[in-house]
Amino acid sequence: MTNNAFLYVNATERNNREEIKNNKGVCVWFTGLSGSGKTTLASYLESELNKIGVHTFLLDGDNIRLGLNSDLGFSEADRKENIRRVGEVARLFVEAGLVVIAAFISPYEKDRNNVRRILPESRFIEVFVDADLSTCEMRDAKGLYRKARNNEIKDFTGISAPYEKPVTPELSLTNNNEPDIVNNISAILILLRQRQLIK
Repeated sequence: MTNNAFLYVNATERNNREEIKNNKGVCVWFTGLSGSGKTTLASYLESELNKIGVHTFLLDGDNIRLGLNSDLGFSEADRKENIRRVGEVARLFVEAGLVVIAAFISPYEKDRNNVRRILPESRFIEVFVDADLSTCEMRDAKGLYRKARNNEIKDFTGISAPYEKPVTPELSLTNNNEPDIVNNISAILILLRQRQLIK
């Protein structure tokens, strides 16, 4: 079977699954600094989508690094592999006709673009959760930034490792001070409906 034939079969099978679920398979990818509010927004989005009958699955560090990626650390190479694996899992869920909600710092533009490339065209929605470093440090419930400042954690994004802001995300949400969760979630839902990914 040629690669083009394989893609056609996948698309046909995905369409069949999407008809059953009554929504399109897509990956909504939240990126931003630790403490920016990615997981909070991702959880709210999943809840709102479930209320209207959309089939979802949420991927984040808690359910990925405890199992599939438990062998990875936080070096640049391990971060790259972490995002590559998450992207492959997201692709499978999208092929199954699910709305995959992924919340990962994913600090490198190249790695996020690689995930975009492996997903079907127009099925990757990058959402940049834009919160400044001082706000993220104030929200630091686990004390990670303090440990990073004290050199207890190496390669910590925003302190001792870089974060590359998305160049052209589908959405950029400001999430400083008192985050406006309602309006931010509304903006995502509007975009998904505009692109006819959900009804």
